[in-house]
Amino acid sequence: MPDAATSNAAPTDLIELGRISAAYGVKGWVKVQPHSAHAEVLLSASQWWLTRPVPELARGAVASAPVAYKVVQSRSQGSTVVAQLAGIADRDQAEALRGCSVRAPRGAFPAPEEDEYYWVDLIGCALYTSANGEPALLGAVDEVLDNGAHAVLKILRQTAGAQGPEPVLDAKGRPAEMLVPFVRAHIHAVDLAARRIDSDWPADF
Repeated sequence: MPDAATSNAAPTDLIELGRISAAYGVKGWVKVQPHSAHAEVLLSASQWWLTRPVPELARGAVASAPVAYKVVQSRSQGSTVVAQLAGIADRDQAEALRGCSVRAPRGAFPAPEEDEYYWVDLIGCALYTSANGEPALLGAVDEVLDNGAHAVLKILRQTAGAQGPEPVLDAKGRPAEMLVPFVRAHIHAVDLAARRIDSDWPADF
């Protein structure tokens, strides 16, 4: 059975860090495939919140409430993380957790190194460019991707309107997007408190 949390209510700042892909060994360990850049958070967390997947064909199904499990041990295993969870004692119990999403509170993340950022903190930040002199709004970060060499910001294009940012649509009426490398050569400053990123990325790239 899961190790009981101090409260039945899950924290409001849970962030999905990966998914349980399989059992590991015969003693109840699980194998987790981390989402990009989140393996270190999985290893540092003393408690994981697991949520069972909703069957794709289940109409009107409601996602289950996250359940807390104490992490007894965890370690890196190649590109994955393997862990022993309290109350999970054999392979059958571990296999029953296959597909569960693994989450932890954002407030429990270890402090990042200087000039390093958790990708989840970048989502929603406004991206500006000074490529043509005065700073101009390019849009907002919708997602952070990994191309193998570095992170890439997926931006939903916006323009500055009288009532605030206004979405830019493509020729088919869909939200316009652009990809911006998250590298020092183009990213000049990140101000998480102001939810702003400054760059020199050209608006018409």
